[in-house]
Amino acid sequence: MTIHQWMISSALSLGLAIAAYPAFADDGRSACSGIPDHAALQMALDAAVAAPGNGGLGFNMWATLVANDGTVCAVAVTGPSLTSQWLGSRVISAQKANTANDFNIGKDGRKGAFALSTANLYSAVQPGGSLYGLQHSNPVDPEVAYQGDARLFGTADDPLVGQRVGGVNVFGGGLGLYQSGGIKVGGVGVSGDTSCTDHMIAWQVRSALKLDHLGTVGGPAALPPTKDTTHPDNIIFNITPTTNGGELNPVGTLSQSISGFGHPTCLNNPNPATLPPVRNP
Repeated sequence: MTIHQWMISSALSLGLAIAAYPAFADDGRSACSGIPDHAALQMALDAAVAAPGNGGLGFNMWATLVANDGTVCAVAVTGPSLTSQWLGSRVISAQKANTANDFNIGKDGRKGAFALSTANLYSAVQPGGSLYGLQHSNPVDPEVAYQGDARLFGTADDPLVGQRVGGVNVFGGGLGLYQSGGIKVGGVGVSGDTSCTDHMIAWQVRSALKLDHLGTVGGPAALPPTKDTTHPDNIIFNITPTTNGGELNPVGTLSQSISGFGHPTCLNNPNPATLPPVRNP
C-alpha cells in the first residue's frame, strides 16, 4: 500500500469511527427533548413577572430549565440589558433548577413520587437539621458557569445551554417539572428578587409551561410537605422567630420549622395560597 493509499484508508476509518459514536459530536441538547425551548420559557417568565401579587422588590428575573440528567435546556431573562438584573442570579437560577431536578422523584420511583421545592429544603439544611450540609454537595462547575460571551447570557444561545452546571440551592425559586402521568422530566429555577418572590414566579412559570402534573404527588405517607395535594411543593411559612433573631421549633432546635419544611418570610411577603393549583397527573 502506498503512503497515499494509506492516508485515504486512515481518513475513511476515522470518519467511520466518528460516525459510529455520534455522542462525541452531541452538544448535550439532545437531553432536552420534550423540555420547552427558550421562546416558551421567555414568554412564561415575562408573564409571571408581570403578574400581580408576587411581592418582593419588583426586580427583573432569570429563569433556567434543566432536563432529567441536569443538562441546561434554556435560560431566559426579563431585563433589556445584562445589568438590568442581578448578574449573580443567572447561576443561582441554574442552581435552583438543578437542585429541584436532583431532589424530586417522579411516579416511576420505587416508592412513588415525592415533590420538594428548593423552598422546602431551607429548614432541613440548617445546623441541627436532618439535611445539614446538603448545600455543600454537588457544587457548581465554575468553568461551565462562567464560560462564553456574556452578551449571550439569557438568550437562546446562552453558554450554559447543553451543559451540566450542577449546584445546590436551598431557598425559594426551584421546582420539579412533571409531565402528564406524574413523570418528572427536569427542573425550573428562578432568581433575581427575594427568595419568596422567586418561588412565586417559578410556580407561575411551571404552570404556564404545563409541567405541573403532580396533583396527587406525595411522600412515602402519600402526603406532600404542605399536606395540600393542590399545592404539594408550595413554600411553607411556619418558622417562629425568637427575640434574639434566631428561629426555634417546638423542641428548641435553631432554624427549624414545625413541619421541618419551613421557609422564612421575605420583604413584602407574598401569599402563596394565591398560586394556581397544580394539574392532576
